[in-house]
Amino acid sequence: MCVCDELQVVMQQLGCITIKERHTCKVVFVVCLKTLLRTDISRYSLCSRHKSFAVAMTEALDKLEQEREARKVTKEAEDESVKEANRLKRTLKRKKWVDWKAQDEEDAANGTKRAPFDPADRIKRKKSAILLSYCGANYYGMQRNPGMQTIEEELFKAMLKHKWITEDSFEQVQIASFQRAARTDKGVSAARQVCSVKLPEELDLLAFNADLPDQIRLFGVERVTKGFNAKDQCNARTYTYTLPTIAFAACDEQHEQETYRIPLELQELVNATLKLYEGTKNFHNFTSKKNFLDPSAKRFIMSFTCSAPFLSPQSIEFVTLQVKGQSFMLHQIRKMVGLAIAIVRGNTTTATLERALTEERLDLPMAPGLGLVLDTVHYERYNDRYGKDGIHNPLTWEAQEEQVRQFIEQHIYANIYKTETEQRNMLDWLSTLHFHSYDTRRDEPPPEATGKQMKNEDDDGEE
Repeated sequence: MCVCDELQVVMQQLGCITIKERHTCKVVFVVCLKTLLRTDISRYSLCSRHKSFAVAMTEALDKLEQEREARKVTKEAEDESVKEANRLKRTLKRKKWVDWKAQDEEDAANGTKRAPFDPADRIKRKKSAILLSYCGANYYGMQRNPGMQTIEEELFKAMLKHKWITEDSFEQVQIASFQRAARTDKGVSAARQVCSVKLPEELDLLAFNADLPDQIRLFGVERVTKGFNAKDQCNARTYTYTLPTIAFAACDEQHEQETYRIPLELQELVNATLKLYEGTKNFHNFTSKKNFLDPSAKRFIMSFTCSAPFLSPQSIEFVTLQVKGQSFMLHQIRKMVGLAIAIVRGNTTTATLERALTEERLDLPMAPGLGLVLDTVHYERYNDRYGKDGIHNPLTWEAQEEQVRQFIEQHIYANIYKTETEQRNMLDWLSTLHFHSYDTRRDEPPPEATGKQMKNEDDDGEE
């Protein structure tokens, strides 16, 4: 068979394959043809070579097919490797609140077995806002922390028991779109905390509260918009700080806590001092590891007032300071209260407060955490937009207010009065005020002026 006849056979074969494969074969064909043409004609005849051109082309096509299959197998192996790495990464990232494998082994040893998943148990859940009140005296804050007794841990355990959330959501609450309006630190209570989470349509609040500790109560659930986020939609937060009035007595005077009564002129001085905090100011001195140039150090305080004095059941006179702002940094409120007390008592002057709002880094006292309470989280903008659309209710919780007030008096304020009377936290702290210099700090260098600060210190109520 001559070369021309072999070329015809090859072209007929090319007509039976796809355009992409045909193009590849044509390229191989041209390469082979050029090779043949470069062959020494004097030694080899095109019509009498050992291996025919058609056979060479067939072998080339077979080789291409083998290479294509090899690349396909290699790519599939690489894709599977990437998928396995991603699965491992997700497993490492996920917080294992419950080790179900160990739990299953323990149950099997006891003769019990976890029931398999039943598709009939699948429940449709919608985004909801819940109203929560709690006394934080015996808890390590609001936010869940493995191995620690926290408010959220008690809440999630009850939700799982009543099938408000799934087992996957219990292990990783982001699946249920959980978010709190404000975080509270160890020992800090909340009168009207709001959280957003996906919950079923039918809920039994009475049975649910029966499985919660007495210090925690869920008072209401409202359906909200699909994109609602308890933290992001909150446009202001109100905190209260309840303390005995003896905290404002002059530092050079001696008084008994049980008999002390604050005079009217001193009440006016307290309110005048608190008013100095109002407005947009730089509070880098009222938290830790914040630089003056950090934009997040600027906070807007809407109001800061002191209530009229009142007597506790133990006949000790108290007042309640109330501060409302867009958001607060870690320890900001306690340091604001601490400096205000020091000014009113005469340990320092208002000049210290003025300097504290400048670039200087000062040594300021921080009041005890006992009297601090997250009072209210505000959703005025959300209520204006969705509260009157006929589908959603405004997040004002008016129907639950009476129950909330009773809980506050019986569990939150009662604990503050009782603890202060028995342990005298405020009096012990007052004895340390003279140790502060209220001047430039020498014990540590100022934080570097970087754009990135610790995220957990720019908190939205992380007191």
